[in-house]
Amino acid sequence: MVVGAVLPEREAEIALPPAIAACLFLYEWVQLAVLGRTLGKRFAGVQVVRMDSGGPVGWWRSLPRTAVYTVPIAVQPVPILGVLAGLFWVVNAAAMYEGERRQALHERLVGTLVVKRAGGAGSGR
Repeated sequence: MVVGAVLPEREAEIALPPAIAACLFLYEWVQLAVLGRTLGKRFAGVQVVRMDSGGPVGWWRSLPRTAVYTVPIAVQPVPILGVLAGLFWVVNAAAMYEGERRQALHERLVGTLVVKRAGGAGSGR
């Protein structure tokens, strides 16, 4: 809303996807690095952990994990990159259906897993 109020319509259409991507990136990166999950993941009863140790993701591992799916949002205004980003999202999501661990590409890239944890909406807490 701020971008739309400050910029003319055409410029807002170009600036909005990178602005949204930046907000999403910061939200996800900080929460994964510090808590291992976002508010939505907490509600769903899942957490992101390191595949090798089951421990916290940490700052450096959560950085590329988050960037892999937020950068495609940022490049949407660029015609060919927007198309490629859309295709990437499909491939990224489809990767979850290959293998027993159900890892998307961004999880495979940095060696993380999404696991069930207590405290979700269905846990009775």
